[in-house]
Amino acid sequence: MTVMLKKYHVKLEAEERARLQEILSKGKASAHAQRHARILMLADTNDPEKGWKDARIAEALATCVQTVERLRKLFVDEGFDRAMAPKKPDRHYVRKLDGSAEARLVALACGPAQEGRARWPRTMAATLVGRSSRGIGCRRQHQL
Repeated sequence: MTVMLKKYHVKLEAEERARLQEILSKGKASAHAQRHARILMLADTNDPEKGWKDARIAEALATCVQTVERLRKLFVDEGFDRAMAPKKPDRHYVRKLDGSAEARLVALACGPAQEGRARWPRTMAATLVGRSSRGIGCRRQHQL
């Protein structure tokens, strides 16, 4: 059995520890910030009674070990502020409709349906707006 040594050691400075304690004591921060603050406080190796192992932190805070490992790595590699900030999305979504086409679609969908129909079918609404039905990202056809 091999013993894996920790590669990322969290060593909080007094100022960082004070900021984390302030986040936790006020209770006004987001759940994400509070969870990360608790993880960093428990993982801090500068505090003699802390420096818990990842599994123990995960169990105590009802989170998974991978979350604790990722936060340790993020703190060591990118710093305190990045570890406390929420992750920015990796993807950029391209709008399928411009503002005027979206306004026409909303007006059409909110208006009366075609005679003999309960609601506008997606393909018919898309045709009237000037787009293909694939260009409008409805999950179900009957939503429109």
